[in-house]
Amino acid sequence: MPDHDEHLVKYSVARRFIIKLGVIAHGYGPSAARLESYLTQVIEALGYHGVFRSTRAEIMYAFWKDDKMDQIIHVERVEKGSFNMAKLARVGELVEAVVDGNISLHDAYDLLEEIEALPNPWGPAAKAVGFMFVGVGFAGLMSGNLLDVWLSGALSLLVYVNVYFAHDIGGRILELLPFSSAYLIGVLAAILKIFLPEINVSVVVLASIISIIPGFTVSAGIVEIVSDHVVSGSANLIAGVMYLLKQFFGAWFGLATIDILIRGNPIDPVPSESLGVWMFLPLLFIGLGIAYQSLIRDFPWVILCCLVSYFGVIFGNSFDIQYLGTLMGAITANIYGNLWARKFNRPTSIVLVPAITVMVSGSVGFQGLLIAAGGESDRGIDQFLQMFIVALVISAGLLIANTIVRPKVTL
Repeated sequence: MPDHDEHLVKYSVARRFIIKLGVIAHGYGPSAARLESYLTQVIEALGYHGVFRSTRAEIMYAFWKDDKMDQIIHVERVEKGSFNMAKLARVGELVEAVVDGNISLHDAYDLLEEIEALPNPWGPAAKAVGFMFVGVGFAGLMSGNLLDVWLSGALSLLVYVNVYFAHDIGGRILELLPFSSAYLIGVLAAILKIFLPEINVSVVVLASIISIIPGFTVSAGIVEIVSDHVVSGSANLIAGVMYLLKQFFGAWFGLATIDILIRGNPIDPVPSESLGVWMFLPLLFIGLGIAYQSLIRDFPWVILCCLVSYFGVIFGNSFDIQYLGTLMGAITANIYGNLWARKFNRPTSIVLVPAITVMVSGSVGFQGLLIAAGGESDRGIDQFLQMFIVALVISAGLLIANTIVRPKVTL
């Protein structure tokens, strides 16, 4: 790692670059722990020192040169963005070039703004297909029947249309997104159940909105709390649970609306049937890659990491010990991600986040709420609480994996 001359890397220029780097990277999805460690590594590589604290709403920067008592403090408000692995990868490559001395900080600062302005690698049409793939894949993994699978894919497209216009309009419409999407799917699923009594409403509703269920936010919040990032973790956890509750009330109210308007004899739920997971796993993994805006060159590694995680889950479940599958899946996925980051010198999140998403606990919590609303309060609440246990197990798996293979400090 080359030395950075004071005349080439001026203190004020370095501070401006780090502040801009933190704001941009924060919006692409890294955890608070990863972002803080990364900023610390970069500022030290530039010949200075710093301490950083990242939360969901702001980043606090503290810089100094030689005397730790002589610090410059800067606080920047930020908004929680969406995962964008393509831009995260480009930011990582740019920072590596800066640290290696291949590009000046002035040029790097301008390039950060250019990266922020770049179009996403997957446009609206591709993201719509990604939503459909995730819906179809998840319905298949939940052992829905063939009609459940097709309806989940079709309704997932309607969810994406709602998401697209909500983000385009913004304001109150965007705030209503979790409720409105789930309400729409609840109404349509209840109507379809009247004409197609063989469908499983719970599978269709959950698979249709799974792309926007905040399971990763809940899990990430638990992981950050366990990692001693209590403020950021608590904010993510509360935000995830509130989003999930809005979705539940939307779906429940949608189902209740049709039940009130069109009263009929209740139809017993149709038993699910297994169609074979290997038909649906590739669709789910590809859909997740598109949803997280992964680059084409990263797709094979993303899918491989998802497969490694899935095989870890299967191996753990073979011992018939509750949650062992989730633990093994998290361990194998993080070991793979750490080794991949060391090999290719790129952000671990690119491959790790989609793999962990396959195991996230949001769907468990949503199912629990639906069960409780159906009259089985004890079983429903018990399953809802399992969401937090699954998140804790995932965090334990990540910590164990980091002990086995020390992670490279990346986003």
